[in-house]
Amino acid sequence: MAQFPASLLPSGYRRGLGQADLAAGLTAAAVVLPKAMAYATIAGLPVQVGLYTALVPMAVYALLGSSRPLSVSTTTTLAILVGSELNRLSPLGDPSALVAASTTLALLVGTMLCGAALLRLGFIANFISESVLVGFKSGIGLVIVVDQLPKLLGLHGGKEGFFRGLAALLVGIPQASLATVLLSAALFGLLFGLKRRLPSVPAPLVVVAVAIAGCALLGLDRFGVELVGAVPRGLPSLSLPRLDLLGGLWPGAAGIAMMSFTESIAAARAFRASDEPSPQPDRELLALGLANIGGGFFGAMAAGGGTTQTAVNRQAGARSQMAELVTAGAALATLLLLAPLIALMPLAALAVVVIVYSFELIAPGEFLAIRRVRHIEFRWALVAFLGVVFLGTLKGILVAVILSLLALVQQEVNPPVYAIGRKRGTDVFRPLSARHPRDETWPGLLLLRAEGRLFFANAHGVLQRMRAEINQHQPRVVVLDGSAVIDIEYSALKVITEAERRLDRQGISLWLAGLNPTVLEVIRRSELGERLGKERMHRNIERAVEHYLAAGLDQQA
Repeated sequence: MAQFPASLLPSGYRRGLGQADLAAGLTAAAVVLPKAMAYATIAGLPVQVGLYTALVPMAVYALLGSSRPLSVSTTTTLAILVGSELNRLSPLGDPSALVAASTTLALLVGTMLCGAALLRLGFIANFISESVLVGFKSGIGLVIVVDQLPKLLGLHGGKEGFFRGLAALLVGIPQASLATVLLSAALFGLLFGLKRRLPSVPAPLVVVAVAIAGCALLGLDRFGVELVGAVPRGLPSLSLPRLDLLGGLWPGAAGIAMMSFTESIAAARAFRASDEPSPQPDRELLALGLANIGGGFFGAMAAGGGTTQTAVNRQAGARSQMAELVTAGAALATLLLLAPLIALMPLAALAVVVIVYSFELIAPGEFLAIRRVRHIEFRWALVAFLGVVFLGTLKGILVAVILSLLALVQQEVNPPVYAIGRKRGTDVFRPLSARHPRDETWPGLLLLRAEGRLFFANAHGVLQRMRAEINQHQPRVVVLDGSAVIDIEYSALKVITEAERRLDRQGISLWLAGLNPTVLEVIRRSELGERLGKERMHRNIERAVEHYLAAGLDQQA
């Protein structure tokens, strides 16, 4: 095998791994290249754009990225987002206008990702909650399936939105091409059969090869089967952005950039081997940004790491980014040598590949698993799903982001406040419940525990929950266990100070216990600290109970 200069080798490469990476890269190419061409058609772009995306972004990321197995080209999610944005700008589907807009979009996505890297915004990898992401991706999967169904029937369906597209499909069924329907059914059967019985075989490549061979030998285009048509042979040419489109593209580019990074970092983390370094979020932002910029200048669409292709790459034995360079090399060889054969590919074959792999996004099992754990998160997932179906994919991203923010806000503004007791014979304090009726409590003493950060938005809610517990138990002393309070803001401190005054007027004494050093220091410098003094602030909840009992206050209750 040829020796590369050390400076040109991607990080993680070690001598002796060349053969494993070569095999992995070729195996991944057998899956990535047919899917990349198919995903280009989702966006309404020529199939060669998919190959450009598997060539340039893949190679750039392999040289710069921190994840060894991550395979970067495009994904179903990114393809439908790009397609939605391109259709908005060029609803008539003019090929040259679509390609120019796609180039501009990829460059804009790359610029945003690089900007995020410079600002060290890698933490946005966890910005969208998993439950919301499940709903969002399921919605996208359903939208893609409906979008591709006309190609299975030999119909020409426009990108009219989910419900209009579904209605147009139902109306057009009588005009379906019988030859296309039969070919689609056969390819579906072949693809499902290979995935189930021979999972190690690159099923998408076999399906595409069989479809091309069938068209070449049987002349299926004479029977109404629509083919891809002429594909430019050779290297991609330099593409320049259209500056007049920047103003209209930037909102969509922001959503695509977020999904590119979110999907990529999730796949990189999921398939990292235990002996490999963890992906570096800010470096990933920069690598993905430069991959998109490089790809954009050479006609590629917006790119990102894909879970399926990364899984294939890892399972095939990839040990370094050399495997991705091999996959990129296979894309280059396809462009130089196989363009005439690609021209014979039926559009129905690409639709079959897209639909089968889009079904993986639709996850009813995940919905049920979320529902078993938390009903509120199940509702978030459902709203995200409906947001994509009813509002479209890019607005669906906005719904997903807003839901994630609302979920975060809901947790922050509603921190738990609950009464606790001591498990008999131990020093363990836990929430009072009917499941533990023998837990110790003491006459006239109410132990409350608050959690999280106390600040202006949740202080009054915390106070209301405290009042509810006080009204129920009618104590003489309330001990607020702050061991789970990570911070307290001035507004919250004022609210608690006023609450202490009202309790004092009612003959109820407020004590604090278990404060961390930061919170304790803040309270000591405040009016509340002056009112409580050392005698009403205790190191932990156990000391507070001991002090209460030693003072004989339980006998006075």
